[in-house]
Amino acid sequence: MARLDYQPIDLKEPADIVAAMRARRGGQLNPVDRMLLYSPPVARGWNDLMLAMRTEISLPDKYREMAVCAIGVAHGNDFEVGVHGPIYLKAGGTQAQLEALRDLKSAVDNVQMFDARERAVIRLTDEMTHQVNVSDATFSEVRSAFPDSRQLVELVAVIASYNMAARFVGALEIHHADLVTKEAS
Repeated sequence: MARLDYQPIDLKEPADIVAAMRARRGGQLNPVDRMLLYSPPVARGWNDLMLAMRTEISLPDKYREMAVCAIGVAHGNDFEVGVHGPIYLKAGGTQAQLEALRDLKSAVDNVQMFDARERAVIRLTDEMTHQVNVSDATFSEVRSAFPDSRQLVELVAVIASYNMAARFVGALEIHHADLVTKEAS
């Protein structure tokens, strides 16, 4: 159970922010939205940022979702993995790869399961999540895997943004099960 009660699922105000969040989510507010709406300015900024991360960047979805799943694993966050695992599979990841991501230390060197670009994403995600700063060796590996500077910046931004999300979800104890239980209503 979350540490705060969720805002009502049928919340109407502030109308502009609620409408924007519902539009991004296909008409529904999820548990994260319903926590964010305690602070309308934070909800607005968050929604705009995550809209950009999900729909406006050039980074292929597979790498975004791989990073998000790795972040969820690193934080022990069932919400991120539960929400983004199926999106990762739809974007081209395999069930075996998703399972392998559950052990990031092994996945980062798993040449049978992940290609060089995927391993670079895992290594960057792991370093940004656990150490914040990135080693020169890792940056060089990622730069080689993503020679397009825009995609490289977008990958770093995705990892930073979803680490923020995982920390928010973790601190407030928002769980994937809250998407479907009566407690989330």
